[in-house]
Amino acid sequence: MKILVSNDDGIFAEGIQSLANGLAAVGHEVIVVCPDKERSATGHGLTLNQPIRAEIVKSIFDDGITAWACSGTPADCIKLALFGLLQTQPDLVLAGINHGPNLGTDILYSGTVSAAMEGIVENIPSIAFSLGSYTSRKFEVAVNFAQSLVQKIESQPLDNLMLLNVNIPAIEKREVAGVKITRQGTPRYINRLEKRVDPRGQTYYWLAGELREDAEETKDQPLVEKLPTDIQAMGEKYITITPLQYDLTYTRQLSYLQKWKIDNFS
Repeated sequence: MKILVSNDDGIFAEGIQSLANGLAAVGHEVIVVCPDKERSATGHGLTLNQPIRAEIVKSIFDDGITAWACSGTPADCIKLALFGLLQTQPDLVLAGINHGPNLGTDILYSGTVSAAMEGIVENIPSIAFSLGSYTSRKFEVAVNFAQSLVQKIESQPLDNLMLLNVNIPAIEKREVAGVKITRQGTPRYINRLEKRVDPRGQTYYWLAGELREDAEETKDQPLVEKLPTDIQAMGEKYITITPLQYDLTYTRQLSYLQKWKIDNFS
């Protein structure tokens, strides 16, 4: 398969090197277009007020992998690849392997997930891969699973266009409990905005937060929402696969809002 790979950790990140090299090793044509430096938590931002530059990078990836370092955001990288650098569209867009998990509402801010989502916007099946640790550099389990999942999709293509958000625990293979299809969690965070003063006496702020727990279940949830959340399953040492889409319509509330008869308001 022809696979486009990007990330938000930058061209020098071990995660993307491991993923790209691992896929090339099993016979896939791999093209890398990713930020030239870390662009974590940039969401789906685009560069509109300045030029985007891309340079071919050699010696970082295995021979046979063509790689560009891009001055823009992760979403920029995918747009640039599809409309400026590649002659033909890839079969898959992959993002990662991210250094740290992308679970629950974190996916709204994730540049990794946004890079993969840009593939979906352009009608290309996409997968975002994340390792469940910010400090671990052991990507072997994640790479092996990525190889297996890509092979699965190659032999059994997805019936519907979707983004698969995959999170892999940062543990040894023998410790992985299995693989679960999950829904997006709704975590509760303790948010902190720390006010500090620099050596020159200037005030600055540092945004921080700590995951407290996953939100509790509600009694009226439909059956599909009784699936475990990505946060719950990761806590139980499962690899999680959560299908995502860019349509954010709250469909369950459409009928409720129609009862407003808002056209009668004055």
